[in-house]
Amino acid sequence: MDARAIYVTEDDLSRLEEILDTITSRDRKDLQKLEDELASATIVDPQNVPPNVVTMNSRVKLRDIRADKEMTISLVFPNDANIAEGKISVLSPIGTAILGFGAGDTLDLSVRSFAKKIRIEEILHQPGAAGSHDL
Repeated sequence: MDARAIYVTEDDLSRLEEILDTITSRDRKDLQKLEDELASATIVDPQNVPPNVVTMNSRVKLRDIRADKEMTISLVFPNDANIAEGKISVLSPIGTAILGFGAGDTLDLSVRSFAKKIRIEEILHQPGAAGSHDL
């Protein structure tokens, strides 16, 4: 599952690169992976992002396969993150893992030294597909 096309709007790419540039430590593999993926991203108009792909501001239903728990989260920029509201930062391990993947994809990741297997069950809202302006 490592090779995938990341669809990103020019505005989101610019914001993500700016955020990554402010991080001085590159010891997190997920952040390095995100940076690498953005470097090869396909730049698209928001309405041209495939509707089954997780993008910024997408609302997504996830399943932790090992714990058999379902959760609904929104993928947001760091300043908008709020765990209590289910708003997960793109710079969190889960956030960096799901960006660019689609419904039905299963991902292995580490969260606070715990191995997790997450499946994207459903994209509940994706701004580009919805024709939304909350990009």
